[in-house]
Amino acid sequence: MKLYNLKDNELTQVPLKSFKLEKDIQQLVEANVEVLFDLEFVRTEFPLQQFRLDSLCYDRASNAFVIIEYKKGSSYSVIDQGYTYLSLMLNNKADFILEYNERLNKNLRRDDVDWTQSRIIFVSPKFSEYQKHSINFRNVPFDLWEITRYDNHTVGLNKIETSSDVDINDTIDNQNSTDIVKQVSNQIVKYDEEYHLYKSKSRPERVVELYFELKNRVLELGDDIEIKFGKQTIGFKANKIFADFIIYDYGIGIMLNMKKGEMNGDFKNLTRDMSKVGHWGNGDYKISVNPDEVDVDYVISLIKESYINQS
Repeated sequence: MKLYNLKDNELTQVPLKSFKLEKDIQQLVEANVEVLFDLEFVRTEFPLQQFRLDSLCYDRASNAFVIIEYKKGSSYSVIDQGYTYLSLMLNNKADFILEYNERLNKNLRRDDVDWTQSRIIFVSPKFSEYQKHSINFRNVPFDLWEITRYDNHTVGLNKIETSSDVDINDTIDNQNSTDIVKQVSNQIVKYDEEYHLYKSKSRPERVVELYFELKNRVLELGDDIEIKFGKQTIGFKANKIFADFIIYDYGIGIMLNMKKGEMNGDFKNLTRDMSKVGHWGNGDYKISVNPDEVDVDYVISLIKESYINQS
């Protein structure tokens, strides 16, 4: 990605400042892992059996461990390393729990962790086309992020998006690789839009249509919005998640990530106070909408207030 300084309507390209070592990338990410990935940092260089995991983190939103690996070269296989590390995690759960509790002085229990949401993040200045293509399957629990540093103390981070509907289990030829992939795939679920929309066989199509209408309108609120698919929610995130959608058969529940008392624009009293009620998603306000009785413009205005509040 090219970066330019703008002065008096004239652009000057900002030179790249390359990372000399993988360790430089690792130190930068570990010092800012909450800002970059919204993760809780546990420890660096976590030794386990004959391996050493670069960064061990915890995702409080999904209650799952996340391993971050850093690379400068483009010759390694993200598939082989990723599935090996996830298999290692799933077969040594107690070690991860113990490390978390000892490092952070907490009391996390094995049942508190959603092991189905375990994942790997690979960070590199550049991935090869082969590496990008190797994760282009619908159920691979890896993320590839390219990181760029510039001379003006600016850092860029770009996620490599995937779009394939192919199951990786149908493509692996090597028997040893197949065993590891299937073992991990049987325990880890990568939730996506299709899962949320069609996990219920009785869901009316008009609910699905309402979801897409609201989704498209939410994405129009800003260019910085990304979608995060969790086990129970579809989160819309800018700096932080500002709205969570929960898809029901009757309609859609929308959690707005604002504390009680922060909402100003709900003159129709459409929101419900969830501050003292257990619920999925972030925030204290919930909107329940159904396709037969919904004012889309008004609902979007409330979501926009949450978006601005989190920006």
